[in-house]
Amino acid sequence: MATSKRALFQRRRMRVRNKLRKVNAGRVRLSVHRSSKNISVQLIDDVQGVTLASASSLEKGLDTGGKNNLDAAQKVGAAIAERAKAAGVTEAYFDRGGFLFHGRIKALADAAREGGLKI
Repeated sequence: MATSKRALFQRRRMRVRNKLRKVNAGRVRLSVHRSSKNISVQLIDDVQGVTLASASSLEKGLDTGGKNNLDAAQKVGAAIAERAKAAGVTEAYFDRGGFLFHGRIKALADAAREGGLKI
């Protein structure tokens, strides 16, 4: 039975998220979304249902140069770490969604760790 690419992605995303919820109860979630042109990240408090901080390669202040590459992902990761400190968040769990922890996703996570966010 053929399953669509989107359905497989949704299943993978929910499998990752549900496993992480069981292990990291009470912590803030660092959720990443990657498209072919941009990358964005949010710090989400699932208990209260609010977004505490966010960063995206679309923001003018980050100066990503309109490119979606490793450099842009590193700048977004550094920005979310800085904004997390301002929001009073020191540790979060990394929700990669259905994306593989490789390339831009990994670069973003590494930059957030270097910025002081414990993932």
